[in-house]
Amino acid sequence: MADNPSPIDIQKALGGVDYPASAADLVKHAENSGADNAVLEALRGLPEKDYETPAEVNKAISNS
Repeated sequence: MADNPSPIDIQKALGGVDYPASAADLVKHAENSGADNAVLEALRGLPEKDYETPAEVNKAISNS
């Protein structure tokens, strides 16, 4: 989808996350770090599973 946030914006919002992390943990961390709505919406759309790396999160978002 064209309106996905950039991988850089996503990783800024997720800085300091301990992986593996669940989709819910990623959303909570981004909310607490003040992520913008585009990043939060993208993270909320992730399938509920444990993500092993930041690259895996970016890949899941770019494929949604």
